[in-house]
Amino acid sequence: MLRRSEKHNVYIKQMLIGFCLSSLLACAGTNSDDDRSGSRGLDCIYEPSIRGYTVLDESNLIVSAAGRSKYHVRLQRRAFGLQSSWGIAFRSQTSTICSAFSEVIFDGSFDNQSIRIANIRRLNAEEEDDLLIRYGKKKPTIEHTPAPQEMKGAEVEELDPDADDE
Repeated sequence: MLRRSEKHNVYIKQMLIGFCLSSLLACAGTNSDDDRSGSRGLDCIYEPSIRGYTVLDESNLIVSAAGRSKYHVRLQRRAFGLQSSWGIAFRSQTSTICSAFSEVIFDGSFDNQSIRIANIRRLNAEEEDDLLIRYGKKKPTIEHTPAPQEMKGAEVEELDPDADDE
């Protein structure tokens, strides 16, 4: 039979093990940098590194940064007039543009509008092409299969249907 202090030590050990396991499980459940399936919104862009942008539609942009980095920026709501705007700017409290804390400012139809950024996700080249194709900014490359060529020596022998009756 365990004494009261021994029971207390066992209970503390169990609690410590449970806490460690739940911490590991929480870490294992978070998205990694290579997981692009969800909308993480954890990527940020260093503002002075921004080199250009492509407007996909009124709530999606591809932003180019130094080092050939590309980011998909999704806005919290539609920015009417964004596609015909002369330019955009980013507003942030720091020099880092992050989702939920930064805004896109653009020349709207009546005055300068700002819209908060909902999500920023770093893209690889394949993901960038997929977005450009999906939003109609790039035509997909279609690979045509070559037409079948006639091969010599691969003739078909026809069977005589009357030969089976004999």
